[in-house]
Amino acid sequence: MSSNAPAKTWIKRILLPTDGSECAGRAANVAIEVARKFDAELIVLYVIAVPATAVAKAGLSYGHEVALKEYFESAHKEADKIVDKVIRLAKAKDVKATRLIRDYAVSVVETILEEATKSNVDLIVLGTRGLTRFKKLLIGSVSSGVVNHAHCSVLIVR
Repeated sequence: MSSNAPAKTWIKRILLPTDGSECAGRAANVAIEVARKFDAELIVLYVIAVPATAVAKAGLSYGHEVALKEYFESAHKEADKIVDKVIRLAKAKDVKATRLIRDYAVSVVETILEEATKSNVDLIVLGTRGLTRFKKLLIGSVSSGVVNHAHCSVLIVR
Protein backbone atom coordinates (compact mmCIF):
# COMPACT_ATOMS: atom_id res chain seq x y z
CA MET A 1 0.00 0.00 0.00
CA SER A 2 2.01 2.97 -1.22
CA SER A 3 1.01 6.56 -1.11
CA ASN A 4 2.25 9.59 -3.01
CA ALA A 5 1.70 11.82 0.00
CA PRO A 6 4.92 13.09 1.59
CA ALA A 7 5.99 11.22 4.69
CA LYS A 8 5.33 13.08 7.90
CA THR A 9 8.60 13.95 9.54
CA TRP A 10 9.32 13.27 13.17
CA ILE A 11 12.02 15.94 13.31
CA LYS A 12 10.39 19.27 14.12
CA ARG A 13 12.89 20.76 16.57
CA ILE A 14 16.67 20.24 16.71
CA LEU A 15 18.99 21.26 19.55
CA LEU A 16 22.55 22.14 18.60
CA PRO A 17 24.82 22.57 21.61
CA THR A 18 27.98 24.38 20.49
CA ASP A 19 31.22 25.60 22.00
CA GLY A 20 32.90 27.12 18.95
CA SER A 21 35.30 24.22 18.44
CA GLU A 22 36.10 22.83 15.00
CA CYS A 23 34.05 19.71 15.72
CA ALA A 24 31.10 21.83 16.87
CA GLY A 25 31.36 23.74 13.58
CA ARG A 26 30.99 20.51 11.62
CA ALA A 27 28.02 19.56 13.82
CA ALA A 28 26.46 22.96 13.09
CA ASN A 29 26.71 22.37 9.34
CA VAL A 30 25.05 18.95 9.69
CA ALA A 31 22.32 20.30 11.99
CA ILE A 32 21.54 23.12 9.57
CA GLU A 33 21.26 20.67 6.65
CA VAL A 34 19.01 18.30 8.61
CA ALA A 35 16.84 21.23 9.73
CA ARG A 36 16.60 22.48 6.15
CA LYS A 37 15.71 19.05 4.80
CA PHE A 38 12.97 18.46 7.38
CA ASP A 39 11.86 22.08 7.68
CA ALA A 40 12.68 21.88 11.38
CA GLU A 41 13.46 24.63 13.85
CA LEU A 42 17.07 24.82 15.03
CA ILE A 43 17.87 25.83 18.60
CA VAL A 44 21.51 26.86 19.00
CA LEU A 45 22.66 26.42 22.60
CA TYR A 46 25.85 27.63 24.24
CA VAL A 47 26.43 26.60 27.84
CA ILE A 48 28.74 28.67 30.03
CA ALA A 49 29.90 26.42 32.82
CA VAL A 50 30.94 27.58 36.25
CA PRO A 51 34.72 27.01 36.39
CA ALA A 52 35.67 24.20 38.78
CA THR A 53 38.00 26.58 40.64
CA ALA A 54 35.06 28.88 41.32
CA VAL A 55 33.15 26.08 42.99
CA ALA A 56 36.18 25.24 45.13
CA LYS A 57 36.78 28.89 46.11
CA ALA A 58 33.15 29.99 46.39
CA GLY A 59 32.72 32.83 48.84
CA LEU A 60 36.39 32.96 49.89
CA SER A 61 37.22 36.51 48.83
CA TYR A 62 35.92 39.66 47.19
CA GLY A 63 38.66 39.48 44.54
CA HIS A 64 37.53 36.03 43.54
CA GLU A 65 33.95 37.27 43.13
CA VAL A 66 35.14 40.09 40.84
CA ALA A 67 37.23 37.65 38.77
CA LEU A 68 34.24 35.33 38.42
CA LYS A 69 32.04 38.21 37.26
CA GLU A 70 34.67 39.16 34.66
CA TYR A 71 34.88 35.52 33.54
CA PHE A 72 31.13 35.33 32.90
CA GLU A 73 31.07 38.69 31.09
CA SER A 74 33.91 37.57 28.82
CA ALA A 75 32.38 34.12 28.30
CA HIS A 76 29.02 35.69 27.40
CA LYS A 77 30.64 37.89 24.73
CA GLU A 78 32.37 34.85 23.25
CA ALA A 79 29.12 32.85 23.39
CA ASP A 80 27.27 35.65 21.58
CA LYS A 81 29.82 35.60 18.74
CA ILE A 82 29.74 31.82 18.37
CA VAL A 83 25.94 31.51 18.51
CA ASP A 84 25.38 34.48 16.18
CA LYS A 85 27.71 32.92 13.59
CA VAL A 86 25.66 29.69 13.58
CA ILE A 87 22.39 31.66 13.44
CA ARG A 88 23.67 33.57 10.37
CA LEU A 89 24.66 30.30 8.66
CA ALA A 90 21.21 28.84 9.37
CA LYS A 91 19.36 31.89 8.12
CA ALA A 92 21.45 31.86 4.92
CA LYS A 93 19.99 28.36 4.31
CA ASP A 94 16.43 29.54 5.18
CA VAL A 95 16.41 27.62 8.46
CA LYS A 96 14.49 29.07 11.38
CA ALA A 97 17.01 29.34 14.21
CA THR A 98 16.75 30.43 17.83
CA ARG A 99 19.64 31.41 20.11
CA LEU A 100 19.95 30.16 23.65
CA ILE A 101 22.77 30.96 26.06
CA ARG A 102 22.74 29.40 29.51
CA ASP A 103 25.27 30.48 32.09
CA TYR A 104 26.19 29.55 35.64
CA ALA A 105 25.85 25.88 34.63
CA VAL A 106 27.41 23.42 37.06
CA SER A 107 27.05 20.58 34.53
CA VAL A 108 27.14 21.12 30.77
CA VAL A 109 25.54 17.72 30.15
CA GLU A 110 22.66 18.34 32.57
CA THR A 111 22.07 21.80 31.09
CA ILE A 112 21.91 20.39 27.55
CA LEU A 113 19.52 17.63 28.66
CA GLU A 114 17.30 20.10 30.57
CA GLU A 115 17.08 22.41 27.54
CA ALA A 116 16.34 19.46 25.25
CA THR A 117 13.44 18.43 27.47
CA LYS A 118 12.18 21.96 28.07
CA SER A 119 12.30 22.79 24.34
CA ASN A 120 10.72 19.45 23.43
CA VAL A 121 13.36 18.67 20.82
CA ASP A 122 13.26 15.61 18.61
CA LEU A 123 16.98 15.47 17.87
CA ILE A 124 20.20 16.71 19.45
CA VAL A 125 23.17 17.22 17.11
CA LEU A 126 26.62 17.72 18.61
CA GLY A 127 30.28 17.13 17.94
CA THR A 128 32.38 14.35 19.44
CA ARG A 129 34.99 16.67 20.92
CA GLY A 130 34.83 20.21 22.21
CA LEU A 131 37.51 22.57 23.41
CA THR A 132 38.62 20.63 26.50
CA ARG A 133 40.02 17.39 25.09
CA PHE A 134 42.37 16.41 27.93
CA LYS A 135 39.79 17.02 30.66
CA LYS A 136 37.31 14.84 28.80
CA LEU A 137 39.75 11.93 28.90
CA LEU A 138 39.60 12.19 32.67
CA ILE A 139 35.91 12.80 33.33
CA GLY A 140 34.08 11.57 30.24
CA SER A 141 32.83 13.61 27.34
CA VAL A 142 29.79 15.81 27.02
CA SER A 143 28.73 13.88 23.93
CA SER A 144 28.75 10.52 25.69
CA GLY A 145 26.82 11.99 28.63
CA VAL A 146 24.19 13.35 26.27
CA VAL A 147 23.97 10.08 24.32
CA ASN A 148 23.53 8.06 27.51
CA HIS A 149 20.84 10.24 29.07
CA ALA A 150 18.92 12.09 26.34
CA HIS A 151 15.16 11.59 26.01
CA CYS A 152 15.42 11.87 22.22
CA SER A 153 17.63 10.79 19.35
CA VAL A 154 21.20 12.11 19.27
CA LEU A 155 23.36 12.58 16.20
CA ILE A 156 27.10 12.74 16.92
CA VAL A 157 29.29 14.39 14.28
CA ARG A 158 33.04 13.67 14.03
